[in-house]
Amino acid sequence: MRVTLEKSSGVGGAMLLPGRKQLFCLLWAIILLSQWVHGQHCIWYGECGNSTKVQEKKLNCNYTGPPKPLPDIEGQDLLQELCPGLVYGENEVCCDTQQLRTLKNNIQIPLQYLSRCPACFFNFMTLFCELTCSPRQSDFVNSTQFSPFNNSQTNVEEVSYYITQTFANAMYNACKDVQAPSSNVKALSLLCGRDASECTPNNWISYMFDINNGQVPFAIDPDFTNVPPGITPMNNVTFNCTQSLDDGSGPCSCQDCSGACGPTPVAPPFLPPWTILGMDAMTLIMWCSYIAFLIIFFGAVLGAWCYRRRMVTSEYAPILDSNQPHSLNSDGTDFVGDATCCETMGERFENCLRVLFSTWGSLCVRHPLTVILTSVVLVSICSAGLSYLRITTNPVELWSSPNSRARQEKDYFDQHFGPFFRTEQLIITTSVNASFTFSPISGPDIYFSSILNISLLHQVLDLQTEITNLAAEYKGETVTFKDICISPLAPYNDNCTILSMLNYFQNSHEVLNHNVSDEFYTYFDYHTHFLYCVSSPTALDDTSPLHDPCMGTFGGPVFPWLALGGYEGTAYNNATALVITFPVTNYLNDTEKLGKALAWEKVFIEFVKNYSNPNLTISFSTERSIEDEIDRESNSDVTTIVISYVIMFVYISLALGHINSFRTLLVDSKISLGIAGILIVLSSVACSLGIFSYFGIPLTLIVIEVIPFLVLAVGVDNIFIIVQTYQRDERMPEEELHQQIGRILGEVAPSMFLSSFSETVAFFLGALSSMPAVRTFSLFAGLAVFIDFLLQISCFVSLLGLDIKRQESNRPDILCCVKLSDRQQENSEGCLFLFFKKIYAPFILKDWVRPLVVAVFVGMLSFSIAVVNKVEIGLDQRLSMPDDSYVLDYFGNLSEYLHTGAPVYFVVEDGHDYKTSEGQNALCGGVGCNSNSLVQQIYTASLLNNYTKISNVPSSWLDDYFDWVKPQSSCCRYFNNTGAFCNASVEDKTCVHCRPLTPSGKQRPNGTEFMHFLPMFLSDNPNIKCGKGGHAAYSTAVDLKDDNTDVGATYFMSYHTILKTSSDFTDALKMARELTDNITQAIGPQNKDYSVFPYSIFYVFYEQYLTIVYDTAFNLGVSLAAIFVVSTVLLGFELWSAVLVSLTIAMILVNMFGVMWLWDISLNAVSLVNLVMCCGISVEFCSHIVRAFSVSTRSSRAKRAEEALAHMGSSVFSGITLTKFGGILILALSKSQIFQIFYFRMYLSIVLLGAAHGLIFLPVLLSYAGPSVNKAKVMAAHNRYVNTERERLIY
Repeated sequence: MRVTLEKSSGVGGAMLLPGRKQLFCLLWAIILLSQWVHGQHCIWYGECGNSTKVQEKKLNCNYTGPPKPLPDIEGQDLLQELCPGLVYGENEVCCDTQQLRTLKNNIQIPLQYLSRCPACFFNFMTLFCELTCSPRQSDFVNSTQFSPFNNSQTNVEEVSYYITQTFANAMYNACKDVQAPSSNVKALSLLCGRDASECTPNNWISYMFDINNGQVPFAIDPDFTNVPPGITPMNNVTFNCTQSLDDGSGPCSCQDCSGACGPTPVAPPFLPPWTILGMDAMTLIMWCSYIAFLIIFFGAVLGAWCYRRRMVTSEYAPILDSNQPHSLNSDGTDFVGDATCCETMGERFENCLRVLFSTWGSLCVRHPLTVILTSVVLVSICSAGLSYLRITTNPVELWSSPNSRARQEKDYFDQHFGPFFRTEQLIITTSVNASFTFSPISGPDIYFSSILNISLLHQVLDLQTEITNLAAEYKGETVTFKDICISPLAPYNDNCTILSMLNYFQNSHEVLNHNVSDEFYTYFDYHTHFLYCVSSPTALDDTSPLHDPCMGTFGGPVFPWLALGGYEGTAYNNATALVITFPVTNYLNDTEKLGKALAWEKVFIEFVKNYSNPNLTISFSTERSIEDEIDRESNSDVTTIVISYVIMFVYISLALGHINSFRTLLVDSKISLGIAGILIVLSSVACSLGIFSYFGIPLTLIVIEVIPFLVLAVGVDNIFIIVQTYQRDERMPEEELHQQIGRILGEVAPSMFLSSFSETVAFFLGALSSMPAVRTFSLFAGLAVFIDFLLQISCFVSLLGLDIKRQESNRPDILCCVKLSDRQQENSEGCLFLFFKKIYAPFILKDWVRPLVVAVFVGMLSFSIAVVNKVEIGLDQRLSMPDDSYVLDYFGNLSEYLHTGAPVYFVVEDGHDYKTSEGQNALCGGVGCNSNSLVQQIYTASLLNNYTKISNVPSSWLDDYFDWVKPQSSCCRYFNNTGAFCNASVEDKTCVHCRPLTPSGKQRPNGTEFMHFLPMFLSDNPNIKCGKGGHAAYSTAVDLKDDNTDVGATYFMSYHTILKTSSDFTDALKMARELTDNITQAIGPQNKDYSVFPYSIFYVFYEQYLTIVYDTAFNLGVSLAAIFVVSTVLLGFELWSAVLVSLTIAMILVNMFGVMWLWDISLNAVSLVNLVMCCGISVEFCSHIVRAFSVSTRSSRAKRAEEALAHMGSSVFSGITLTKFGGILILALSKSQIFQIFYFRMYLSIVLLGAAHGLIFLPVLLSYAGPSVNKAKVMAAHNRYVNTERERLIY
């Protein structure tokens, strides 16, 4: 054919043309012919000798003849499969069947990663098909170096491949966004020899053709610009990733092609702070409101003062004669008809309480031994429950409710996929200045930080090796790291997972020292290997003559952002910290195996604590560290707490006594009674703990630390009220001791009952909280307070009667067997009472002082309201550790050095149908998947990582499974004779592909076929021929059920961004839930009870902060409502009195928020418990004063307030304020930061604010707006005391 053409074109044509024209045409024809002949020219054909670079690979045979047709069916099928663009005519190509086999084997890894984007893979295959088989091969490939093979053939050792920049750019652009789901990185990071961000069209192609990459048997020099004459660079047709292919393949998905995504998503703007005129809105509003209040209030006070100057009136005008001052000496019947129904009912209820408590008090004094013995027996029975005491130190149990969403999701995850692994982690830095500059053979010098100095790396490797060799003893059995570590490829590879940069060097000193050098240069060493591995951590060969792998010894990659810290961007060589993580298997219900892990962790902690190396600075943490340190913190604070309570106990014991003279010191002191009162308080706490322990309710550290303080405040206040009321009382003529104490108890017990019952109800209602710490505290506190009240009105009253008899017998305290000479017994008013009565109360209630008090307290309230929304939410985990804890250094380095957050799992609950195309499209992220699929939505969220806190695209087992099962891939094969799975690394002719290379075989598997191959995928270990095996990455991600015939729950894993503060963690949880809510709605599980939810290890701890504001408002609101209702009833249905009590307590609580803002106390479960306790203690400061005011019969509100403050103020001040003040100051010495902040600061604020409001503001408020006198109570008091000695004593 060619000869015929030559003749017809040359000779025949020349005969028709004369002269010079004939010669010119002949030359032109020869040129065209030579170009045409050159286009049919090959540069190689077939395979000859072995490569000297890669021994297991062959070199192509030099051949400069025309292309040849493929001789066999196999070759033609391979050409159709690999290079369909070259299939035409007789399939004349420049490669034989063996070369096509080699090509297929060589493109397996790229196929598995790039074929998820058809356009990308088509362009990629065009590059290699044109090089390997194109009949126009010599147009763009030129052989430049040869070697002999045998007498008749030579090997091609080196070629130049001319490629247009247009083609290179198009191929790169189509592939640059393609993801590698199992690695959460882009595919080019695995195929370019460097991070995808540093990959360019030219260096990608150059890397693939580099003879040093361990895959190319001969040198291929790609040239994009220097094209010699006679060469036509390869510039075949390419497809954009948004285009469909001619074979019907669709465009690439958005995840793999940013051009297919449409507009880049934009995060919604953050809400700006609320401002008015450039100022904080709340601050401005409260300033204006406060100024307006002052103007109105002082105007009203001034007007009232002027009015009183003109006309003096009494609030008792309706019930008293205007010309007669009020006195109980009238017959009390002149206004009997004026009492309202509520007043009468209130007086009767009050009288019932008085009679009841008087009778009970008299009984306790008359039968003290019976009462005391009964109390001891009951307390012993209740306290015996302490033998069943169970203290919860597990942070999950402490902070997360079993019914909370995060806890239920955690349990679901643990049950279906196993619990999250236990983490033992080191962060290693150095103070040594050992930084240096590495000078590679080509390119600029590269700076290396000190921690990457090889001498330090050897020292770190020694440390790592020593840790892996640690052994612990557990029940007589030796436990090593290998016994508890995670081995993802076991049993084929039982090496432990160690996420360490030293795994790039196979954890070997020898590999770390590898180098290739001569007397002039170092060509390859640990510097080059490190730089290669941080760019391509999944590489099995670093392309150096040493061929060292980057993959860890455990069979998986070590990503640099997990093993290095303290660098910017991807400048890993600038890292200032090494992060070494030892994952340890966690166990859900296997206490034996869990015990082994705990034992090894204990040895690990002791070893690292005692490890000493002047060149290395190590911070570390283990899974048990936080719990251990919380336990140690509690033990270390025992001394501080004991000293605090001892100071309070000593004060109580001494302050109860009323010393008349030094001579009667021993007789008048009440040390034994004070100790008895303290024992009663502690007994009530023990009873509460014991009773709930009977029911199996676990105790928390907060209960142990807070409840004694609370019950001591309530109990001591009541003790002081009873004792000091007796000390100020005069026994009536012919009145016996039991009658006197009964009468006194009848007067004060209703007030004690009011405060105690209010607190009990408030605390029990607080148990409705969903927060375990608050709920447990409320239960234990409510019962402890009520038991304390019962013991005080029974056991303590009996002890008081005995002590009074001892005192009246003139026997010294403690040494009661000794009897001193008789003396006259008389009660007198104490100094503190006289101070309150004569000086303090009159001063506070002066006409000019009262407005100032109101102005100051309303100002405090206004300030607190202005800042209440500025109180930080959360708990810095560093505060939960002792000051000297090793974990504090770890927390600091964690936020400073780490470059990635915690893993986050997007869990699809059991119920989704994976066997249908619709079900698959709702989740996957490849070609044909829904634009709002699970993977696609997570990918979109990762583009807005500053907003969503999702840093990576998810690892998708479903997409990797589809790539794995493709018939073009060598991954999915089985033995034809047995049907058993055949790994890609197995060379056996009986292994056949799972699916045929037909149009239907290229589609995704559905139905039973989907389930048939899925278990094979999940058991396949990745290898150099198949990087998509799912055993290491996904063996726990898919929960197979019904004997592997269906898919249950599955997860898709990503990572959070760096989270440093409580608000970061809370926002991450919130955004992840919003994302999964959208995914659940998108996949549309109609009439199905499954959903998608996010899970990360920290969710159970931070979920509380999503609702902490609501929980705070609910708990405090319920407590205030309970106090209001109880106060209304027990104050004799005086609604307004209950309103004033609740208002004052509410002011104390709001002011507590102001203090929290000023003193940097955040709102969390601990501070919420303290706020609930504050609500209870505030009742003590307020209710006694208000009740004393309500029963007072003085002639004006100011006088009634003065009397209430004088009689109850001294007891409240000495019983709560002074008792607590000394004990609280000791808490400032605690080593625990959480004690210093949440106990010392908050307790001090509670006591000071409670005392200020109860003893300053509340009396003033009552003098202005207190309820009118209860007419029925006045009449009852008249009838009770008229014509008795008691009338003279009172008035």
